[in-house]
Order: sequence, then structure tokens, then C-alpha cells
Amino acid sequence: MKDPETYYKPRSTIYLALMGKCPRCGLGSLFSGFLDIVPECKSCGQDLSESDAGDGPAVFVILIAGLIIVASALYVEVNFQPPYWLHATIWLPLGLGLPLALLRPIKAWLSVKQFQKQAQQGRLDLD
Repeated sequence: MKDPETYYKPRSTIYLALMGKCPRCGLGSLFSGFLDIVPECKSCGQDLSESDAGDGPAVFVILIAGLIIVASALYVEVNFQPPYWLHATIWLPLGLGLPLALLRPIKAWLSVKQFQKQAQQGRLDLD
């Protein structure tokens, strides 16, 4: 890790999550792949290997995307009653695209919040 005393301008959690940037400096990338978090920021050297959002992003995506898709499908069915092929044409791509679009920013948001709150794994002190 580079100099821990270096001052970095605070950035918005939403900005860092949407851009997928390092929670410390806001410059380096948080991801090395679609959902793989880098072990260390290339810009500031911050250790990100302990960052683990767990199943949280998947749960939020299921709840948010499910609510949007199901509510929208019910609204369209009740008000317009389109044929089933049109339902499939609308909701299948949305059912695949929306979760994929939400997963990365939500994982980044949870990782940034974990860094900002200095959250760590629970440890037992058995002294």
C-alpha cells in the first residue's frame, strides 16, 4: 500500500458505485472483470482483497428487478391485455437485462459502504 497518510478528496458513494471506482481514492477501478473485485487499487494501493459483499447484491437485485418487472407486467396485462407473444417479447429481455444492469453497481455500492464504515468479518476474542 502506498502512503496511508495521503489525503484523497471524499467522493459520493453513488458516484463511486456507478463508476466502479476505488472507495479510497476514487481513481482506480474497483473491478477487474464483470464482478471480480481487484485485490489492490492500481492508483492508491489500497488493499481491497477483504472486500466481500457476499449475497447482498443478488438479494437486492432479485427484490428490485422482481418488483419492477412483475408490477410492470401486471399493469400492462390489466390495462392493455396484449397477446402472450408480446408479453414474452417485452418481459424476457427485460428479465435478463435489468438484473445484469443492476448487479455491478449494487455490488460496488455495498463494497464502497463496507470500506467507508470499516466493516470487517466478525471475530471471536477467546482470550
